[in-house]
Amino acid sequence: MDSEKEIKKNKITESVIKDTSSDILLKNIKEDIIAALETVYDPEIPVSIWALGLIYDIDIDKENNVLITMTLTTPNCPEAEAIPEKIADAVSKCENVGDVKVEIVWEPSWNQEMMSEAAKLELGFM
Repeated sequence: MDSEKEIKKNKITESVIKDTSSDILLKNIKEDIIAALETVYDPEIPVSIWALGLIYDIDIDKENNVLITMTLTTPNCPEAEAIPEKIADAVSKCENVGDVKVEIVWEPSWNQEMMSEAAKLELGFM
């Protein structure tokens, strides 16, 4: 009887450890992705796309494939093709990342309130 309880306890412990380690890995991957996004700049604005608030979502699936949902400051952005390519290139260099896709959306529309405080200070909005 005690051995059955011990086996169940060990299985639960193993499960918790496994879930925790995958959560930690996912958190580390997301932190690495954010660090990579902080290196990508809108060529017309001296602030990273992350600080500008252009990234709406980072989705990582079970195979560590990444889908980044973002917007641009304007639909007429002359860098509309180049920025997603730069993002995909930067993120794909992160450790443990699979395929990277970048999707541009227009809703919600970007506005200055989406910028970090540091970006607002850098651009003179505060």
